[in-house]
Order: sequence, then C-alpha cells, then structure tokens
Amino acid sequence: MKIWLDGGLQDAETARVSVFDHGLTVGDGVFETVKAVHGETFALTRHLDRLTRSARGLGLPDPDQDEIRRACAAVLAAGPMPLGRLRITYTGGHGPLGSDRGDQGPTLVVALGGTTRRADSTAVVTVPWTRNERGALSGLKTTSYAENVVALARAHERDATEALFGNTVGQLCEGTGSNVFVVLDGEIHTPPVASGCLAGITRELTVEWTGAKETDLPLDVLERADEVFLTSTLRDVQAVHRVDHRELPGAPGPVTAKAMRIFAERAADDLDP
Repeated sequence: MKIWLDGGLQDAETARVSVFDHGLTVGDGVFETVKAVHGETFALTRHLDRLTRSARGLGLPDPDQDEIRRACAAVLAAGPMPLGRLRITYTGGHGPLGSDRGDQGPTLVVALGGTTRRADSTAVVTVPWTRNERGALSGLKTTSYAENVVALARAHERDATEALFGNTVGQLCEGTGSNVFVVLDGEIHTPPVASGCLAGITRELTVEWTGAKETDLPLDVLERADEVFLTSTLRDVQAVHRVDHRELPGAPGPVTAKAMRIFAERAADDLDP
C-alpha cells in the first residue's frame, strides 16, 4: 500500500510524520473522507472545497487542490480496490509543543483503506454530551475528533453504529460522523448548519435531490419521528431501525427508501455532482 506524504508516494509501512506535527500534538488539522469505487472518487470537488473552508476556519493556508487531486489519483492507482475510504489529512505541520504554530508549512497526507457497503439500516443512540454550535470549530471538519471517539465507543457498547448529539440549546444536531434526517408527516427534515452540525457532502446532496427541509428540531423529535435516517460519505443514505430503546419497525420506511433510491440513482449518473 502506498500513501502520499508531502509531495510524493511512499510505502505505508515506512512513511513517517514528525512527532512534533501540530496535527498530532494539538489536533491542529483538517481532513476529508472521500468514497472511491473501483478507483473513481465521488464528489471530490465538493470535498476539496470543504477542506479549503475548514482550513481557512483554522487559519491554515489554502491547500493546493491540484496537488491533492494528483495525490488522490496516484494513491488510487497504487492500491486498486472495489470500495475504498480515501482519507485526505492536512495539518499545521511541524510546530512547537504548544498551541503556537511553527513556520515550516503544512503537512499533507493522502491514504486509502478498504471498506464494505453499509447495511440498509442501523441502530443509533443519543449521548449526554453536546455540540457547541457557537464554538470556534463549529462546522469545521477538523482532526480534533476525541469527543467523537468517546461517543462512538458509547454507541458500540449499546450495539449501535452511531451516536447522535444535541447542541447546547437542546436541538438535534448530528452524529459523530454523519448527519441525521427525520421524517414527519411524510416530509423530510434535517437540522440546519446553524445547529452546529457539519455541512456534510452527502447531507447537501440529499437536501438538493429530495427537497428535504432544514429545520430547527428538538432532540426529542427522535422519540416521535415516523422515520429516521443518516447520511455520510460511506453510509450514503442509511435507514435507522432503533433509536436508543425505541424500535422503528419496517425500516427503511417508504420515504427513506425513496431517498435511498434517489441518491443511488443520482450518484451513479454523476461521480462529481
């Protein structure tokens, strides 16, 4: 397996990032996960645009999108697989042991790992911790992911694959690595970006392609929604059959099933929508 590190392909077994890299010492970095099917990326332009927005939000220099495209193509060519998780990581680079940045420039890593198609439905849990919709990192896809690690471990302890957060004012927000949608009286709703959720690429496309409404929703909407589903790069659109102890029999329901079908058809028609 080959990865791209700071300008070229390297063997994954021997590639090294400095122990003083700011992405390691203080989580000063941003990233994107891109789906790759038989060596072809999906929605890469949108992912690179979001990477740039996240970098700007942290005060990092704009990433070189042309270099990243070359890196993605090289890594995919070096490790062909049916379904892959292409991870683009862009950090503050070598720096001091503190929050101040160094002056040696950012680090870029592009790596590829295999994955499998998600199940049609899954279980989720809510967690007692909140997203801070007014925080400095709100809406940015950063490498500061420790609270997601903790929440996802809680989900796995309860035989679920995702944990859902509310925000500081008790509104439904997002999952650790997904956006959440609910169906109420036949209409699809999802929290707005102002709730503190990440502006997910799959979320964005689902809103565009299904006409879903961005709506402020209380966290307890999960107790009464007719249907619930998740979206993310590797889940696409995935139905939810259990929220905490509440079962949603028959998942995917009719509205979710239609959203799944629309997304699959539109995504197949255009790999870079």
